[in-house]
Amino acid sequence: MTPFGVLTLLFFLLALYCGLDPFKHSAISDFPDFETYQVGMPAWSQLPTERDTENLLQNSEIKFLNQIQGPESIAFDPLGRGPYAGVADGRILFWSGQSWTDFAYTSSNRSELCDPKPSPLSYLKNEHICGRPLGLRFDKKTGDLYIADAYFGLMKVGPEGGLATSLTTEAEGVPFRFTNDLDIDGEGNVYFTDSSSNYQRRMLLGGNDVGFVAILGFHACSFFVFVELSIGRLCKYWLKGEKAGTSEVFAILHGFPDNVRTNGDGDFWVAIHSRRTIYSYICALYPKVSKFLLKLPIPAKIHYLLHIGGRPHAVAAKYSPEGKLLQLLEDNKGKVVKAISEVEEKDGKLWMGSVLMPFIAVYELP
Repeated sequence: MTPFGVLTLLFFLLALYCGLDPFKHSAISDFPDFETYQVGMPAWSQLPTERDTENLLQNSEIKFLNQIQGPESIAFDPLGRGPYAGVADGRILFWSGQSWTDFAYTSSNRSELCDPKPSPLSYLKNEHICGRPLGLRFDKKTGDLYIADAYFGLMKVGPEGGLATSLTTEAEGVPFRFTNDLDIDGEGNVYFTDSSSNYQRRMLLGGNDVGFVAILGFHACSFFVFVELSIGRLCKYWLKGEKAGTSEVFAILHGFPDNVRTNGDGDFWVAIHSRRTIYSYICALYPKVSKFLLKLPIPAKIHYLLHIGGRPHAVAAKYSPEGKLLQLLEDNKGKVVKAISEVEEKDGKLWMGSVLMPFIAVYELP
């Protein structure tokens, strides 16, 4: 057989293996209906190039190391107490100033499956049973805590905590699949997001990100901003004025964004999980290539690392109400701050949560 014939045969066997996945080694072997979709990416030349050459996030303090697992969202109550953090085993914890205590939880079906484990990803298999609180916001008037749980939808618990009650699990007859974050405007209206109409969070993390994640942040109740994860854009949706009911692109971001939070000046802090790689860009544009790669006998962790450039490395970006980049902080080596999911500014400090890390990072602003 000629060398070309050997290569052809090997390619055929590889394609057959990927198509059948007989030994269930692929990243999506547990999700037979998983599909990839094309993402309308901006041109590569449009991606921002600014960098924090000083790696200022490396000056952050790591707090509560190994005391909390995967604290994606952080909140302080109307009295300034906290932080409160939603963690990987389904609980919302409260820092009393001396220790972490249980404040609330989202699932009534808590068993040994939800017992403490060594890492945030250890809970992934049973998240749909234990719950996964991803977004936390206090109503400043009532003291109620509103919770976006990835599996149980929009929930609420009173100032005393306990088992949260469900507010809604669907919209117009369509069930939520991945409730992600929320915010409350000055009039008490709750806005929240559902990141996928097809896949639960544990399915997305088992393969690749599909569709977009929209996270909220308000500005004087005239508009809110949201991010599109797969595309990497910050967008604005007008609630009032001549543009009410319309949206527009606010900014193209430096990587994979997560939660957005507004500070006291009306600026927006965007937590950027990690910068995007050319590998990720190609997978977004060519879904068939992405699915082929996901069917290879390669663990999901390796795919994840290829998407983010080999290691988690956090970026925090602050934007003005007009969409101007005001400040960029990062740790491009991931030495101190890794994979942040939210940036909460309080009293001159940035409190940064992470869905993947067992700590909260705190950066003191100049």
